[in-house]
Amino acid sequence: MKRICILLCLLLLACAKPPFKDQFESDKPWVEQLAQLPAYPDATNLMEFDAGVVSGNQYLVDPTSINIGEDGVIRFTLVVKSSTGALNVSYEGIRCATSERKLYALGRDDKTWIQPRTPEWQKIELVQQLNAQRELAKNIFCPHRQIVTSTEDAIQALKAGIHRTIYR
Repeated sequence: MKRICILLCLLLLACAKPPFKDQFESDKPWVEQLAQLPAYPDATNLMEFDAGVVSGNQYLVDPTSINIGEDGVIRFTLVVKSSTGALNVSYEGIRCATSERKLYALGRDDKTWIQPRTPEWQKIELVQQLNAQRELAKNIFCPHRQIVTSTEDAIQALKAGIHRTIYR
């Protein structure tokens, strides 16, 4: 009888799920949320930040567009203004855990959005032209590769030019 009880216990243990497995995010496959395009940015709302590059460009984020997704992606409108006044407007996302960026939409002169040709995730470190996104990821929106806790937290980091948890 004792052997049967031991065998039954072993069988039950073998069939049981490992404890806490469902509580760990890393065990679940990542699923990207569908991105909702924000309103086209109003120039009066834009907040400037230092992209750390030597250029005549001005780098701005529309704080009203900041969206922190449950998928670990922070989405925002980025505006790059050249020294001659030309604007490049884009709606982008940064996946903090992997330090990747995705372009969701491009702004047009008629203040509408158009989809990019290849909306794919790119490693920020591997693309030299992504200086603004690198600065946002490293020092403002994703300190220590962790997404900011709220929109207000993101806006405070933009205002300060650095997230409060990072010491330069």
